[in-house]
Amino acid sequence: MKLLRFFLSELYPFCMKYLIVGLGNIGSEYAHTRHNIGFDIVDALAAQKDITFQSGRYADTAEMKVKGKTLLLIKPTTYMNLSGKAVRYWMEKENIPPERVLVITDDLNLPTGKLRIRKKGSDGGHNGLKNITEILGFDVYARMRFGVGNNFAQGTQVQFVLGKWQAEELSLVQESIEKATQATLSFVLEGIDRAMNQYN
Repeated sequence: MKLLRFFLSELYPFCMKYLIVGLGNIGSEYAHTRHNIGFDIVDALAAQKDITFQSGRYADTAEMKVKGKTLLLIKPTTYMNLSGKAVRYWMEKENIPPERVLVITDDLNLPTGKLRIRKKGSDGGHNGLKNITEILGFDVYARMRFGVGNNFAQGTQVQFVLGKWQAEELSLVQESIEKATQATLSFVLEGIDRAMNQYN
């Protein structure tokens, strides 16, 4: 069955499935923190189609269809530092190649709400990306970084990324989440190069 799905996806592009990975930590104490922006973005995508996540192996998952393409949205339940287990499992289970994977994560090196999409690259010090690259054995997979800023005192980085957004940031963050959902759909429907040109 897996082999059949692979050949169908090659022969009929409209059958192609994409893996959209929102990084974050499970648990109410982490909900809507800066570090969980990946969860919030895939939640926003699911809300567009009024679909809900189901518990699956290593991740909560939801499936949505857009113009004939299928997006498998996942929120790893392994905690951030072991995200690679979920990514590898669902890539293998659904026969999704690296070029149809997008990982969405927070980034301290970008201003709040700024998006940056790349085809590949280093983990930039992000433990989630680091683990994904280690588990997969390569770094050639698309990633979309969502800026969370770096307005924290020395020695308080952990508290900052695990903290909630400030009230004055919420409007910009919500606007940027919507932009991130559009960028994700551009990646799926128009390709990585077009998405980079439009949203970086």
